[in-house]
Amino acid sequence: MHPLPIRGPHRSAVVGASVSSFRRAPLVVGLLLGLFGCEGRAPPENPDPGTQCLSGACGEGEPLRPEGSVRIAAFNVHRLFDTVCDSSKCGGSEYEALPSQTEFDAQVGRLSSSISTLDADVVILAEVETQVGLDALQARLPEFPHAVLGETGGTASVDVAVLSAFPITSVGSHRDRVLTRPDGSTTRFSRELLEVHLDVRGKEVIVFAAHFRSKVDDDPGRRYAEADTARAVVSQAAARAPKALVVLGGDLNDVPGSAPINALERDAALLRVAKDRPDDQTWTYMYSGQKQAIDHLFVANAAGGTYVPGTFRAAREGTRGFGGSDHAAVVADFLPSP
Repeated sequence: MHPLPIRGPHRSAVVGASVSSFRRAPLVVGLLLGLFGCEGRAPPENPDPGTQCLSGACGEGEPLRPEGSVRIAAFNVHRLFDTVCDSSKCGGSEYEALPSQTEFDAQVGRLSSSISTLDADVVILAEVETQVGLDALQARLPEFPHAVLGETGGTASVDVAVLSAFPITSVGSHRDRVLTRPDGSTTRFSRELLEVHLDVRGKEVIVFAAHFRSKVDDDPGRRYAEADTARAVVSQAAARAPKALVVLGGDLNDVPGSAPINALERDAALLRVAKDRPDDQTWTYMYSGQKQAIDHLFVANAAGGTYVPGTFRAAREGTRGFGGSDHAAVVADFLPSP
């Protein structure tokens, strides 16, 4: 692993600690109800304040959060560019957007308000251009006093990042790995494959933030190579830390049944957690009128943590994206090893 700088507690960390402590208070309902949930049932008139559901209230289709669980989300925020033109070609039809300060603040405001509603402990982000964008989000999200950006260093790059309620203990980089396409040619990850180790109440949680090659000017061999190598990297991390919860998430730009997603699931190394939800509830992106599930969460089967069945959700606003993005956010609950 190559170390990357870690963004530690900012000025709102004290507030964030109080919010996170309440949100992660011990749940008296426990694991059994967490597994069965409260789907199709009206919430009690006086719900136990220790129980938590996706929207904060146990409504139809929203299972309870079991005690000790970790809620992890992945969200492509859609081109969060700062107000500085780095490429000398910005705005209009150019790739690099150049928002005004007012437009930037408005985008950050929409995104942060929506992220808060996920009630997540860890959020994997995609398409954050610079540290400026990550800092702006973090400043409006005091429940996440820890953050790191997987900056590739490219001009006008849109990078992955991780926001966390829990301390970050180490960070790894994998973008310099040489990947092999099916035809034998070599390539590298399109963006950083960011490895982030967390201390979650004394237990180790490892999250990988990924954003595979898009289908614009498509290079399917590169996307397959990214998936094939990501499976190996995540599996190796799980083997080194067999008691850890190990989760891969992000915009992988392909759907279940495709070669890249099949590569991630090969040999049952990783479990795609949306498998236990109906297909009409798992889509995250609309392309040419078709609903596609291209944003995913996977858990490593060889490590100690587990997915809480039935907790995967694709969070949308209306029938399209989330927080002003063209992507839905995906979220699920996980249990670290006992």
